[in-house]
Amino acid sequence: MTVLDGARERWVRTGEVELCVAELGDERQPTIVLVHGYPDSKEVWSEVAGRLADRFHVVLYDVRGHGRSTAPSPLRGGFTLEKLTDDFLAVADAVSPDRPVHLVGHDWGSVQSWEFVTVDRTEGRIASFTSMSGPSLDHFGHWINKRLRRPTPRRVGQLLGQGAKSWYVYLLHTPVLPELAWRGPLGKRWPRILERVEQVPGGDYPTPSLPSDAAHGAWLYRDNVRPRLRRPREDAYAHAPVQLVTPLGDAFLSERLYDGLEQWAPRLTRRTLPAKHWVPRTRPDRLADWITEFVISTEDGRPGTAPGGRHADRFGGQLVLVTGAGNGIGRATAFAFAEAGARVVAVDRDAEAAARTAELSRLIGAPDAWAETVDVSDEQAMEKLAAKVAAEYGVVDVLVNNAGIGLSGSFLDTTAEDWRKVLDVNLWGVIHGCRLFGRQMAERGQGGHIVNTASAAAFQPSRVLPAYSTSKAAVLMLSECLRAELAGEGIGVTAICPGIVNTGITSTARFAGVDAEEEKRRQRRSARLYGMRNYPPEKVADAVLEAVVHNRAVVPVTPEARGAHLMSRYTPGVLRRLARVKPPL
Repeated sequence: MTVLDGARERWVRTGEVELCVAELGDERQPTIVLVHGYPDSKEVWSEVAGRLADRFHVVLYDVRGHGRSTAPSPLRGGFTLEKLTDDFLAVADAVSPDRPVHLVGHDWGSVQSWEFVTVDRTEGRIASFTSMSGPSLDHFGHWINKRLRRPTPRRVGQLLGQGAKSWYVYLLHTPVLPELAWRGPLGKRWPRILERVEQVPGGDYPTPSLPSDAAHGAWLYRDNVRPRLRRPREDAYAHAPVQLVTPLGDAFLSERLYDGLEQWAPRLTRRTLPAKHWVPRTRPDRLADWITEFVISTEDGRPGTAPGGRHADRFGGQLVLVTGAGNGIGRATAFAFAEAGARVVAVDRDAEAAARTAELSRLIGAPDAWAETVDVSDEQAMEKLAAKVAAEYGVVDVLVNNAGIGLSGSFLDTTAEDWRKVLDVNLWGVIHGCRLFGRQMAERGQGGHIVNTASAAAFQPSRVLPAYSTSKAAVLMLSECLRAELAGEGIGVTAICPGIVNTGITSTARFAGVDAEEEKRRQRRSARLYGMRNYPPEKVADAVLEAVVHNRAVVPVTPEARGAHLMSRYTPGVLRRLARVKPPL
């Protein structure tokens, strides 16, 4: 049974066609209308619709000529934006006659929805619009004209780049050929193509009507693209708040296509996703959360109130878990994600420190922040934490395995117990986090990112850090292995290698082979040296966010860490000789 099998169904007549309309949820709640793209039917929205139906009245309809809706006759001239607007108004009047609806469109559903939200006759019928993977043809036309009138190397490159991405548009304008392809081999292979190229899961999509849907839908392009791009409207201003969701891996649309969109949509909220084109199938959780947030904010009279911090378009509303968040790099990282509008789970073995991080995260900008107390080296405790987080807060979108301890001393002075303590926290803590939360990400099937805090010591041998360096080198290799394994799941993995950073780890690091008094003296001296270097943990936190945004594999942060990383690759013998030098502690 699919999500839409339990939907209420009705037929809405508009002109010469009948539209198949499905409804979910309570009709007394705000209405969200989901408009599908090409070559889809309304079932492309089934996963998103099911997630929205608990709080909203959700409406989906098959665009004319698609799914169970009838097609116009003749097809030529039957898919103009004017007629598609008639269809939308007919549906809106049928399902929500007394209240404006919240509009959501993907691909050609977004293209036509831009028409709906910018023409005078729909003003007052649309409360908000969420757009993804489909620009306004009018805005697109002006975008092209601007680059043709004032060409620069950058603008010409943008035109050529989008022109290459639009290869399929040219093919769809050819007579007969697209229809033959869709009703023949392409229609049969399309589900497999989506699964392989876009990582789209199966289920109730695509439906058996795909060949005829795609054949009819070719007229969406033929009836509208060339006329609008040649003569774009000058008054295509959005009369409702707009939320733009941009998949960063979209094979058909360039990010640059939305440059300057604020001119046409003054009340604009931007979001980005590390995903490909078919986000309604591959990222339903994230879309449902963003749509919910936007609809609620609009209903409350505060549209466009997405968090304004750096990378807010990327992390707003995401769930981020940071271990070792009670101080230092962990706390700074939690704050950075909070400022970007993420929901934060601050984990530390110090309950008071974790609670303080969560409290400050809320003040900084996190919509929600929670504190959890756990020793990351305790496997059973980590299993309970993972189960609790999934049950109470949801599946983690970004995991930062940051908890760690320091240990200095020669190999011969380092006891077996010393080795166990360092490896239990620095390596096994990371393994537990990756295994438990990484599995949840993979099972959800909607991507994510894991950040493991290693160290410049991972690639820089030292005679006084054998245990610590070994643990961090293992974290680095673990991260590399996981990155290879989880890439197919859409999960990125990054190893952060900070270097010398002014944090509390220096004052708590243990020194093997010395008495308590000497250990305290060395701790004070180490803390003083790191303080003189004074590289703040906030810069490491910024590097963490940048690494997630750009899906970087290994990130040495400080200048000395970058230098050591380069030497480890090109002059490893020099590093080995430097490792013999005894530091003045």
